[in-house]
Amino acid sequence: MRSDTLVIIPAYNEERTVGEVIRSVREHVPDADIIVVNDGSCDRTAEVAAEAGAAVLNLPFNVGIGGGMQTGYLYAREKGYQYAVQIDADGQHDPADLPRLLKHAKNGEGDMILGSRYVRRTDYRSTRMRRLGMIFFSRLVTWIIGQSVKDTTSGYRVVNRRLIELFSREYPADYPEVEAIVLLKRHGYTLLEVPTAMRERQAGSSSITPFKSVYYMVKVALALVMNVLRHPKAGEQM
Repeated sequence: MRSDTLVIIPAYNEERTVGEVIRSVREHVPDADIIVVNDGSCDRTAEVAAEAGAAVLNLPFNVGIGGGMQTGYLYAREKGYQYAVQIDADGQHDPADLPRLLKHAKNGEGDMILGSRYVRRTDYRSTRMRRLGMIFFSRLVTWIIGQSVKDTTSGYRVVNRRLIELFSREYPADYPEVEAIVLLKRHGYTLLEVPTAMRERQAGSSSITPFKSVYYMVKVALALVMNVLRHPKAGEQM
């Protein structure tokens, strides 16, 4: 019998870490199904993921995290999963937190359960530029949706069937994490932010340079402002 939970791991050139992530997810949530969305990788990401026991969806070229996750949500919708997890392939998210996130979701405490680095103090430390960006988006999103959200850029998430349906139809294409929070609230869905651990990247390096950090802030901020202008009464409905 198929599990009611699908773990989606978007991956781009993560051959050194994706296998261990899959094995750790399997250890902590053995009943969940796992799919790796191989986003046009140039290395052995797909082969390593398959060897570790995950199903693999191979995209013909790199579409970015938004397109990769929407592919995963489309798969989850078509296969009838009730819950979908997003977890990074680089080993920064700790799968030991996953049973707790799923428990919140299955108890109906939120349509999205967001694993947060900033609900309580942890040992996690980001660069100064990233920290400034996180504070900026936290305040902007809190103002737009009328709910305090500390870690808007976290990619560690569990969503239920209702959000699987929404995100399979409508999902931000570029740097989607922040916009997806506003999107779900605009449609009347709920969000619960819970504390999770964040580890150092297990291998490789982040593709987010200082220039890309600035671009990210400007691009996402403009997208959020445009969202408010298109839906001026959304905040009242939230």
